[in-house]
Amino acid sequence: MKIERLGPPIARQYRALMLQAYADHPDAFTSSVAERSVLPLAWWEQRLDPDPNARELIFGAVADEQLLGVVGLSFDARRKASHKASLFGMYVAPAHRGRGLGRQLVLATLDCARNRPGICLVQLTVTQGNHGAESLYRRCGFTQFGLEPLAVAVDGGFISKLHMWCDLRSSI
Repeated sequence: MKIERLGPPIARQYRALMLQAYADHPDAFTSSVAERSVLPLAWWEQRLDPDPNARELIFGAVADEQLLGVVGLSFDARRKASHKASLFGMYVAPAHRGRGLGRQLVLATLDCARNRPGICLVQLTVTQGNHGAESLYRRCGFTQFGLEPLAVAVDGGFISKLHMWCDLRSSI
């Protein structure tokens, strides 16, 4: 198994894995199956833009040409916020959990962000009450800085999101 930056040739697998994520954990993602399933394959391929300076990078845990887990890293294009990156779309397929893939994916994104000139911090949101994900992020160096009530509407109700950040100027 290896962690690698994904490119357009794996777009079909990336799409399938993310649609599974949205279906299995609707409270963990802002996007939904209904919204993303109608997007053309070209949208998913564009998200996997191989340009080294792409605004979004997607990393995957890959074994035997099978995508086991993913995570994204987005860079803010606005000049005053260009020192920040956001971790998004973290998901490991259920059959591959408990093997440390999530930690490896998060650490790969942090390494990538550290190597991008000018990036000082990575932030993310995690569903309040998702103790497993929150614990993973804490072990990787993230700390909570806020709580957003009513952040996402799911199944006629609302869920809150914890806001976390990792200061890249310090080590884990």
